[in-house]
Amino acid sequence: MVDCDKMKTKSIYLCLAQMSQSGAEQRYVKEAFDTNWITPLGPNVTAFENDIEQWLNRADSSKYVTALSSGTAAIHLALLMSGVQQGDEVICQSFTFCASANPIIYLGATPVLVDSEKDSWNMDPDLLEHAIQDRIDKTGKKPKAIIVVHLYGMPANMGRLIEISHKYEIPLVEDAAEAMGACFDNRCCGTMGTFGVFSFNGNKMITTSGGGALISSSVEDKNKALFYATQARENYPFYHHECIGYNYRMSNVSAGIGRGQMTVLDEHVAHHRRLAHYYRSAFEKMDGLLFHDAPGTMYEPNFWLSTILIHPSVKTKNKIDNSYPADMVAPNENVEALRQLLQMENIETRPLWKPLHLQPVFSSFPIYENGVSLNLFRQGLCLPSGPCVTMEDAQFIVKKIQDFIL
Repeated sequence: MVDCDKMKTKSIYLCLAQMSQSGAEQRYVKEAFDTNWITPLGPNVTAFENDIEQWLNRADSSKYVTALSSGTAAIHLALLMSGVQQGDEVICQSFTFCASANPIIYLGATPVLVDSEKDSWNMDPDLLEHAIQDRIDKTGKKPKAIIVVHLYGMPANMGRLIEISHKYEIPLVEDAAEAMGACFDNRCCGTMGTFGVFSFNGNKMITTSGGGALISSSVEDKNKALFYATQARENYPFYHHECIGYNYRMSNVSAGIGRGQMTVLDEHVAHHRRLAHYYRSAFEKMDGLLFHDAPGTMYEPNFWLSTILIHPSVKTKNKIDNSYPADMVAPNENVEALRQLLQMENIETRPLWKPLHLQPVFSSFPIYENGVSLNLFRQGLCLPSGPCVTMEDAQFIVKKIQDFIL
């Protein structure tokens, strides 16, 4: 179990997992060892899936969950079950981590990258529709799927995005890896699209050490996901395979951690929101710093990471130690300088995600851009926001930022 108080004397980390005070995770893991269920199947896996379904179904009574080895695996299966094949195109938000788009490549399809809107920082609906129409005009067929991301736990503009998805009859995959506990129009992120995805990596709202989940709207889709996640083995007493499958099932040990973490999920979400409220209030008083807040009442972010934008006019008290290549797109110098100053105080921060269309590995793929994500990347910084970050930590962070700005 992480001891936040001892850790605070060393560093304030961006977002670390925190085990429940009750020790529920250890009890479920011990049960797995005591019963010798150390496989990618077992009672903890089924119970963990049931726990998530019950938690989601407080707002939606028709969701089914498949626990998997990672959120990336869940995206991969969502695309596979949406019919994505080699040679197809899949639209993906550009302002995101590479794991949102990598599964498109796994399937031999082509990512078509779409830039963000200013308010939510997520996929721009107008640009999405333009991209769909343009791909139809250029290729003679529509994209096979759309991947939208709820970045940093801020819901995307799902009303418009769902409308466009339905208009063109294109499956919509919600990458809610960072958004467990966030809602749009009183609906849980991850439950509004054709498929939804959660991540339980070590820095997410809850953790299973490593893992993820696919959210489906029918028991048939859940069973299909189970089939593909267990090497696509047919129902015979011997091993018989008619299609390619994957070793994507979550282990019974990891699921035991997840069962314990579900007991503190609501508590974690509430803590992230409390920190965000403090950061919001603090940065309202500081010229040139803008806290990224919900753009309207329909948006209920979980604030997985609280983020700020630093205007280029803001000056810091040190010169940047810039070791980046001259031709590399990087954060503005004042953002990098502030990050380095905070790092010297053992405060971990991080630039915003570098858009995929600016990543060398994705640079050859179609991009529909408006410059929003580039500006956000250059000006943005993620602040410590996890369960181990105390209010005293947040006050210390704000004080240091005030001290470092001229």
